Amino acid sequence: MTKSELRNIYKSKRKALSQATVDDLSLKIANRLLQLNIWDASFYHVFLSITEQNEVNSDYLLNILSGKDKNIAISKSDFGDFSMTHYLLTDNTTIKKNKYNIPEPLDGIEVPAEKIDVVFVPLLAFDKQGHRVGYGKGFYDKFLATCKPEALKIGLSFFEAEEDIKDVFESDIRLDYCATPDKTYKF
Repeated sequence: MTKSELRNIYKSKRKALSQATVDDLSLKIANRLLQLNIWDASFYHVFLSITEQNEVNSDYLLNILSGKDKNIAISKSDFGDFSMTHYLLTDNTTIKKNKYNIPEPLDGIEVPAEKIDVVFVPLLAFDKQGHRVGYGKGFYDKFLATCKPEALKIGLSFFEAEEDIKDVFESDIRLDYCATPDKTYKF
């Protein structure tokens, strides 16, 4: 299927989930992530969930990283050029939803993309080759292109992999892993 087709299908699938189901599946994903050998790095990028879109609840992941005393980077989106600026999450970070309901830091200590070791990537769907479908603006592909080559890219999904996405672009950056409630894919 094409990205557009998958985007529509998986938006509907996510919309059908109750908040209790989202939280339960998100906790299972977080527990699955604990089994990966990814916890020795310093800087981790975590997306802040858009609850109105029933995204994977990243609070569980934030709690794991805080408990391990890791540096956590969160992003602010620029819809003018579809870029993101990354800020260190601290006790003093003020977070506010933008007009698209994306929780974002108002300001803070900027973290360059090349410092980030592990990126947890939001997505709607993914395939067995590690390609992903997001909302279609290219924020994450643009961001991931600026990360160091060895940075791990880990998708989080409520649903299992599609066989393949038909309209993959050369600029699309593949995932290294994708964690679902029942399985972890390695690409």
